[in-house]
Amino acid sequence: MSDPAAAPDESARGHETRFRVRYAETDQMGVVYYANYLIWMELGRAEYCRAAGIRYRDMEKDDGILLAVVEAHCRYLYPARYDEEIAVKAWIAKANHKMVEFEYQICDAQSRRRLATGQTKHMFLGPGMRPVKLPEKYWTAFGIGTATAD
Repeated sequence: MSDPAAAPDESARGHETRFRVRYAETDQMGVVYYANYLIWMELGRAEYCRAAGIRYRDMEKDDGILLAVVEAHCRYLYPARYDEEIAVKAWIAKANHKMVEFEYQICDAQSRRRLATGQTKHMFLGPGMRPVKLPEKYWTAFGIGTATAD
């Protein structure tokens, strides 16, 4: 079995975002507070989408499409600490016209030691917070083929 703390598979599709741990993100023990990893996943997801040509703001404003989190999971492997440079790699693991699943690898950017892994599942919602089919103009960016049937 592979070591869950080993460096992430660089062949995996995705986008990497880097930043430094801020003091306010740490807890009394001097390590990053666990809920901040979900925020980091959101940062990685937003930057992945931006790199793929999708801006959440435009989806909401122009098309009325909301990307609602319906599931979130994080597995913590090693603690991150103040001022460490962090790399969050995000990619789409699965998508269709009604939902998208992202996966994440959070690493120390220098050593490449994996600190956490995670997944989030999202539904596409429209007005009234009701599920909707993603407009076709976004399919390619989310990895959805035109021949995909729902």
